[in-house]
Amino acid sequence: MRKLQAQGVHHITLVGADRQTSIDFWEGVLGMPFVFEQPNLDNPGESHLYFDPGDGRLITIFTNEDRTPEPSRTPTDPGCVHHLAINLSQATFRQAVERLDERGITHSGVKDRGFMDSIYFTDPLGFLIELASYRFEPPVGVTHTQVLLLAHQIRVERGDYNIAPIHLADAIEQLVLRTQESLSDDRTPKRAYRG
Repeated sequence: MRKLQAQGVHHITLVGADRQTSIDFWEGVLGMPFVFEQPNLDNPGESHLYFDPGDGRLITIFTNEDRTPEPSRTPTDPGCVHHLAINLSQATFRQAVERLDERGITHSGVKDRGFMDSIYFTDPLGFLIELASYRFEPPVGVTHTQVLLLAHQIRVERGDYNIAPIHLADAIEQLVLRTQESLSDDRTPKRAYRG
């Protein structure tokens, strides 16, 4: 028996209300270019809108002009999607509270997640959105998940409760040692200042 090896999320599809509400939110609030539209091939009464979340992958929305936005929170029962996290640069994240406030969008404020910062709010249909921004940049050729995996291992080994900046910094240092060559025989930390 063999796995069906995943190589990333292809797209995520959400059920939307009307077409304009989806465009106004996904492009007009979150800045995702509206790149493609066609009928929902499984339901000709719906349209299928495609947005680029910034990494070249897709978030798609099924829309129907007979559906109106209902802002009550979407279900969080087992099997339901709890929330969707959107990656922001630190520069944009630092502007997020102000930009949500100027639109009158109720939000959680900034939440400290140890390895990232988060802000939560709901879309016009009550679906929970998280704006997330990593507190670190991985070394060249290494992914965020590789840093997080090693930081987790360091955290568990030390008996710490959650990932903190020290675990991230130590993971990054170890990953640089593993992935980047040097002419030095001894790459241990040194005291460069004498006296």
